[in-house]
Amino acid sequence: MKITARDGCLLNGDLYRPDISGPVPVLVRRTPYGTSGRPGGASVDGLRLVREGYALLVQDVRGRFGSEGVFEPYVNEAADGADTVAWAVRQPWCDGTVGMFGRSYEAMAALLAAAERPPGLRAVAPHVAASRFDEGWTRQGGALQLGFLLYWVLYDLLLDGAGLTGAERAEVEEAVDRIDDLYRAPEAADDLLGRLAPYYRRWRDTPTDAPYWRRVAPRESYPAIQAPALHLTGWYDIFLAGALENYRGIRGQGVESRLVVGPWAHGVTGGIFPQRRYGISADEQHLDVTGLHLDHFDRHLRGLEPRTEQDPVRLFLTGADTWRSFPDWPVPGTEEYALHLDGQALVPGPGPAEPGRRRLRHDPADPVPTTGGATALPGQFTGGDCGPLDQREVERRADVLCFTGPPLTAPLTVVGDTALTVLVTPDAAGADITGKLVDVHPDGRAELLCDGVHRLTAGAVPGDGGPVEVTVRTGAVGHVFRPGHRVRLEIAASNAPRFDVHPPVVAHHTVHYGGDHRSRLLLPRLADD
Repeated sequence: MKITARDGCLLNGDLYRPDISGPVPVLVRRTPYGTSGRPGGASVDGLRLVREGYALLVQDVRGRFGSEGVFEPYVNEAADGADTVAWAVRQPWCDGTVGMFGRSYEAMAALLAAAERPPGLRAVAPHVAASRFDEGWTRQGGALQLGFLLYWVLYDLLLDGAGLTGAERAEVEEAVDRIDDLYRAPEAADDLLGRLAPYYRRWRDTPTDAPYWRRVAPRESYPAIQAPALHLTGWYDIFLAGALENYRGIRGQGVESRLVVGPWAHGVTGGIFPQRRYGISADEQHLDVTGLHLDHFDRHLRGLEPRTEQDPVRLFLTGADTWRSFPDWPVPGTEEYALHLDGQALVPGPGPAEPGRRRLRHDPADPVPTTGGATALPGQFTGGDCGPLDQREVERRADVLCFTGPPLTAPLTVVGDTALTVLVTPDAAGADITGKLVDVHPDGRAELLCDGVHRLTAGAVPGDGGPVEVTVRTGAVGHVFRPGHRVRLEIAASNAPRFDVHPPVVAHHTVHYGGDHRSRLLLPRLADD
């Protein structure tokens, strides 16, 4: 079917209706990935939604597959989504109530439409949604998320649904086949992307917080979002920080919000990674993500009581490998727990009185390779490049600094946002400072929990060649360090191809600790555990 947007553009959609006489609630999923796949997307059983009495409308976003217009990511999703909801509530088979859901880009499209407050939109369920398209999507800590962006554009946006000619498609297929070469020399794809995906260059060249980004950021519209929201995300999802911000921002407006965080990555939903299995309870299907959606929409579209009353926040605590409920996020009852850098150690308390330093070398021809974490690279659906991978091979490199705490004598439960604050004398050419939080098992396995980066451009380097304090947001966790395990911090100057390499020349930095400045890793410790 075709739905007319306010500017006359025809948007294509598929409608699934239950075998019920009379009007029913409608659920809308707007996608750039085509309507021919599973109607509910990767995580939701769309036909089950229909069997439960909902009409399901799956729509191609503007400029994709069967929809008219030009696809410019993000720009038209608020208006087109609001127009689609307005169209749905006018149909005789709709009872006047609508919900929106979807994963990733689809989830962002739902949030942007919710900010328009279309009449009849009663609830949204954004799954692995970011809160903005600059920081957290295009960049992190100022570094370009090259690994995700290049692969997403080439593989997900250009290979299908872009209306390419045969010759253009062949060019894209060749680029996908040599993606590893393009990660090392991304400028080699400039001509191809400039012709077929001009928006990629706009993202790369537009600085964070520019007006271009602010007008398409859900976080700018929290006061306007009145639809209760069910947020789902994973500890290793590339957009975890944004999903947590969406929960806080919408709930902070007095709108009911719920949050579920599992041991998942963007393409891994079963809790099974090549080197780590979290158990059957960690699987999205065992958790019944479709049932969570039904409970949310039944409550807010049909006025039904929830099947089970739960706290607003439900987290899977890795390490303990169990689900726990909490009243909010950030989790109440946490306290700041500081571990200070000292030589090659992490020590609690005030930190070393004597100053020390360690040198950190950066070679753009041999950057530290991405090894797990919250990535979305080729192979993401097998978990081969993401999640809780063992870091021991990376830690053997001379350009990776490790700081390790003593074996724990009692469990340490860390729930919340972690951060590294460190004093660095950067090279005049600039620096990337990366940090990783690692759980070292008694057998030596170094399991990655979360990581982050902070970029210092040449313009941010002190002119006198002195040190600068850097804060690396290393990500959020819900993790229990067991007795006998050790906390480890890794510091490096690259993480490629997840982030583009910076600077493009050999550089030397100095990491300082002790003395007047106490470089430290900050963990939110759950005080009652």
